Parts: sequence; structure tokens; C-alpha cells
Amino acid sequence: MDEFFDLPTLIVIGVAIFVLFRLRSVLGTRTGHERPPVERRRPQAATEETVVPLRSRPAAPVADADNEYRARKVEAEIEQFSKGNDTLASGLKAVAEADPTFTPKSFLEGAKQAYEMIVTGYASGDRQTLKNLLDKEVYDGFHRAISEREGLGQTVDFTFVGLPKIEITDAEYDKKNVLVTVRFQAEVVSATRDKDGTLVEGNADQVQFIADEWTFARNPKSRDPNWKVVTTSQLD
Repeated sequence: MDEFFDLPTLIVIGVAIFVLFRLRSVLGTRTGHERPPVERRRPQAATEETVVPLRSRPAAPVADADNEYRARKVEAEIEQFSKGNDTLASGLKAVAEADPTFTPKSFLEGAKQAYEMIVTGYASGDRQTLKNLLDKEVYDGFHRAISEREGLGQTVDFTFVGLPKIEITDAEYDKKNVLVTVRFQAEVVSATRDKDGTLVEGNADQVQFIADEWTFARNPKSRDPNWKVVTTSQLD
């Protein structure tokens, strides 16, 4: 009996009892009234009642609004630039209907730039610029005049001053091309000299007033957005 309860055995029994007591206090015991373990639930799919949907832009109404705005803008510009000329207003309307990119105001801005580039290109003999902006028949006439001038050894001192007046005088759609005629009243300084430097035409110290009427055309079905000059005439 004394051998059974020797000191080492008693120490081991004491440690075991202590460990069991600590486990019981930490884990507890089941009484049959414990709550079931919490179930991990997957998030529910969003429903219309719980999520506010983002409003996307309706394509058709916006397109319709844009078209309506453009139509009013073009109509107002036609009234402005036709200046009470019913025939011109009718022609501009036909051009705008055939060519959705056309508005009188933006067209005139482009015509101003084209006019300056063409008269400056003609004075300097810049054939490439002229070729890009002129119809072939008109370009050929400019090319001949430049070649004749060069053959005589003449040069032109030219300065474009400005365009005090520019207006649309005619417009039409001929079922193939849209055509718009513009009258330009320009201020320039131009002096033509021979090979010896002698002045043969113009005045290098005086602003001159020139007037031209040009017709621009383009095919509204073409991918090329550029207009070209198809006729030119110098006014008195």
C-alpha cells in the first residue's frame, strides 16, 4: 500500500486532476440546453427592394435631344445668314439636310481659312496647298498662271490683311454634291516684281481691296470632310 502511493505517483495524480479541472472550467460541460452553432450564411443576392439601381442614360432619348438641338441651331443660323432671302434659305436647308455635318457658321469659318490659304498659296506658288483645296479644273488654271509668272521671272510680295466682309450668296444640293457660293471682300498688300526687282503690278506700301465670289462643293456621301473650290470669279 505504501509502495502504491509513493511520492512520484502522488505528484502525477495531482497534476492530472489539476489539468482536468482547468479543461472543465474553460470548455464547460454540455447540459442539453446549449445554443446551436452559428451558421455561416452566404450573402443573399441583391433584390430590387434592397438595392437602388443606377440609372443608365437612355440612348434613344439623348440622341433625339441632340438631333432636336442641332435642328434648332441650324434653323437659327440659316435665318441669320440668309438675311431674309427665301431662295438662299431654302438652298441652305437643302444642303443641311443632305449633309448632316453642315452648319452655315462653321462652314463660313472654314471658308475664311481656305480663302486666305488659297490667295497666299497662289502668290507664293505653293502648288501643293492649292491642289488640296481646289477642284482639278480650277487648280489647272491657277497652275498655268503661276507657271507663266515664273517663266517671266516675276515674284510676288504678298500679305493677307483680313476679311472685313464675307457672306453666303447661294446654296444648293444637285443630288450629287452640295454647293455653297461665298462672296469675299478682302484686304491685301500685293506687289509683283520682275526679275530685276522692278515693280510691275500692285503696291508694296498700300492696302488693296479685292472682291471674289467662289463656289465650294463636296459630296455628302464621301468620307472626305473637305470642301473644294469648283468655280472662282473676280468681282469689280
